Amino acid sequence: SNNINDVQQQQQQQQPNRQKILLCPAHTYMAMATTTANNKLPPSSSSPCYLLIMLWTTTSMMMIMMSNKHYCGAFLGSGSTTTITKTTSHFANMNTRSSNPSTLLVAPLSAKKTAKRGGGGGGGFGGGGSTSTNKKNKKKGRLISTLNDENKPKKKSNAQTYVKSEQDALLQSLATQSATNPIGRAVSSSPYYNTPDMDPFWELMPSLISSKFPQVSDDQLTRVAGFVRHTLNPGLPLEDEIINNPWRPHDEIHAYMPGLGPTQPFLDPSSLDLCQQLSTNYDTIQSEYKALLDDMSSKQKDRFQSVTSMNYDSGWKTLVLFYNGHRIPNFPYHLCPVTTKIMESVPLAGRIAGFNRQMPQSGIPLHSDGNNMWLTCQMGITIPSKDKAWIRVGEETKHWKEGECLLYDTTYEHETFNGSEEGEERVVLHVDFFNTLKMTEAEIEIMRYIYHLREEFMKAEGVAKVGAQIL
Repeated sequence: SNNINDVQQQQQQQQPNRQKILLCPAHTYMAMATTTANNKLPPSSSSPCYLLIMLWTTTSMMMIMMSNKHYCGAFLGSGSTTTITKTTSHFANMNTRSSNPSTLLVAPLSAKKTAKRGGGGGGGFGGGGSTSTNKKNKKKGRLISTLNDENKPKKKSNAQTYVKSEQDALLQSLATQSATNPIGRAVSSSPYYNTPDMDPFWELMPSLISSKFPQVSDDQLTRVAGFVRHTLNPGLPLEDEIINNPWRPHDEIHAYMPGLGPTQPFLDPSSLDLCQQLSTNYDTIQSEYKALLDDMSSKQKDRFQSVTSMNYDSGWKTLVLFYNGHRIPNFPYHLCPVTTKIMESVPLAGRIAGFNRQMPQSGIPLHSDGNNMWLTCQMGITIPSKDKAWIRVGEETKHWKEGECLLYDTTYEHETFNGSEEGEERVVLHVDFFNTLKMTEAEIEIMRYIYHLREEFMKAEGVAKVGAQIL
């Protein structure tokens, strides 16, 4: 109580720069390119600590956040790894989850911020900065002591001490080297480049990609740069192959890589090893699906989810094994080892992967997915008799068969229906993955890296957004 006046005076002094207190996502990735020691954050990233203190005093989330410290890897040109401590991940996850797990990754990656500058961000884009914190007072806080593990034995670290001038020099060097490569030129082509409206996420991409993939040539980056260019300039024309195809709603395309060549609604399953592996192991996969059902029944835990409102309204639920390409925490993967191994043999994309069930006399309404870098594979697990369950992609209609795969391009409009009149549900194993038939391994790895960073960036922005509401 003796310090109330001092605290109020300090808050008044900081009031004009209140927005600068909030966590800036750009700092998360600026810090990733620096070397830290003993889990100490560089001064430019002290704002998360301040935010945590404020959250501690206004919410009951302290113990949740304290128990969710994890480390982020940063990749430098030599391939070495450095770490920073991130203590807000759980709270960010809570803020960014929605009824549609794919929202984080499927939403258009626009270059322009949708919120006012410094307002903590909106629609996945953030601003703000940071202010320094009094080190003496900082050491007295029990919360900060816990977050920094000050009560735990210190481990000897070989990391170098953070030096701001060295960080600035490193970032400038990376920026200079990457500015002239295809990714750097694509970013600089944005109409918002070097303006306050430019999303800092994309400003950092050329440097981060160059440092993460130093051996990738400019030629290998050409189509990825095309994706970046279309993302930052949504008005750029698409290729004629899409524009002139009445079955591919080009106005719904939100993630586009040019140069992938012609495609068709349904592709040959025999051209993909994934489909062959699934069909070969159908009996095992079907048994593993039944084991998962038995596990849910014995534990009285329903793991099926309607991952979008469209799915819920249309009687489609998913037993999700992978979400945004990641495993599900606490999922009983030991009950489905073969299914899991096969699914992880392909570069899973940022949507769902799991067992889809369609109730009788229901179907998914006509729609299209706006990402031309992804394909969908579905294998029949339990299929109604008499070809009652069907899927139309473009102008072609096909029926699922147990143990057989359908491989299709979801940029075409598509719909499904289970017309069973005997109460039979339709179950398929559903896998979304990057188009290994058209994209190179380097392109896929870079795109997965971009999507991963985008997800982490938006989580960080979620913390800033919540902080803006609380403060």
